[in-house]
Amino acid sequence: MRICHTQIVVVALALYGSAAMAADANHGAELAKRWCATCHLVDSRQKQANADVLPFATIARKPDFSPEKLAFFLLDPHPKMPNFPLSRAEATDLAAYIGSLR
Repeated sequence: MRICHTQIVVVALALYGSAAMAADANHGAELAKRWCATCHLVDSRQKQANADVLPFATIARKPDFSPEKLAFFLLDPHPKMPNFPLSRAEATDLAAYIGSLR
């Protein structure tokens, strides 16, 4: 049986999509409060954060926002952000929470 590159990509996207559907936004909210609230406004009850970073609600309302894209972003180390050791499930949960703020 011969499998083409397109079939592999479609299967990978389907598997990732099903994982995204299983994302736990409530767990993502807990992660956000624990790890992200020092810099970002993570919910409407938070009173202060770093003025140089976007609030999560603003990130969620960006026209090009997608939870999948954000989860991949969170898994890569970034110079402006602390390197948190997020698992794929945690990154997906955190992205689902941010997406829920739209």
